[in-house]
Amino acid sequence: MVDDVEPGSIGKGRPLEGADLTVVSKEFTEQLILGAIMGIAFEAAGAEVLDRTGIQGSVGTRAAVENGDADATYEYTGTAWITYLGHGKPIPDEQEQWRAVREEDLRKGLTWLPPAPLNNTYALAMNQANHRKYGTDTLSEVAALAKKDPSAVTLCVEVEFANRADGLPGMEKTYGMDIPAGNITTMDTGIIYTQTAKGTCTYGEVFTTDGRIRAMDLVVMEDDKHFFPNYNAAPMIRTATLEKWPAIADVLAPVTKALTNDVAQTLNAKVDVDGRTRTRWRWTG
Repeated sequence: MVDDVEPGSIGKGRPLEGADLTVVSKEFTEQLILGAIMGIAFEAAGAEVLDRTGIQGSVGTRAAVENGDADATYEYTGTAWITYLGHGKPIPDEQEQWRAVREEDLRKGLTWLPPAPLNNTYALAMNQANHRKYGTDTLSEVAALAKKDPSAVTLCVEVEFANRADGLPGMEKTYGMDIPAGNITTMDTGIIYTQTAKGTCTYGEVFTTDGRIRAMDLVVMEDDKHFFPNYNAAPMIRTATLEKWPAIADVLAPVTKALTNDVAQTLNAKVDVDGRTRTRWRWTG
């Protein structure tokens, strides 16, 4: 990284002076932003940072930290629990989910620092006109509407969500929904947001930290039975690196604490809605 950054509220005393740290992330917007934030925080604390953000896929990002090719990333607790550690059933409580991941990953040479409030999980959302028309605010109310008026509940979802146990099939089972196949349309992620905003479908599958929710003024349904897994972002650090540079925990703590869903939506919207990009580590657009 080549950011011209000095200590501010982060990095006082430059406690990472002399450290050479490699930061990785996945390739989607939120991960690129979180990777940049982590790297800049390390730089502010005095470290030299190698940028390897934008790795394709979750598995490659995880492997880079686990095998020592990288030192740190922001990862999601639900992804670790289900995808990496192979558990089929998520843990409903956010802190308990994080603690379970942390305990199991310590045996793999990875240390999870405390999680952010940011929880990038699945949800259903609708536009304002449909919200006024149908008045649903929770998934239980969506289920009730589907029973009362089956034609009212139409869904726009991704193919993966339509088939995942922690997606549509599990949601229908948990909430007692029985949505006819003809009421479900699969499409790419970006199109879901625009079609939901237009009202082409009553409800669209969204991610809770996506900036397009706010930009398109969508209303997110509460998962009142806590079906969807918790995907809280948390620093996942190679344990050997953290033992050598324990100040990493203090450097990242205030950053992670500040990462809420509202903050994530705002930052993600700057890229996905406003079209800002980062060239040579300078935001442009």
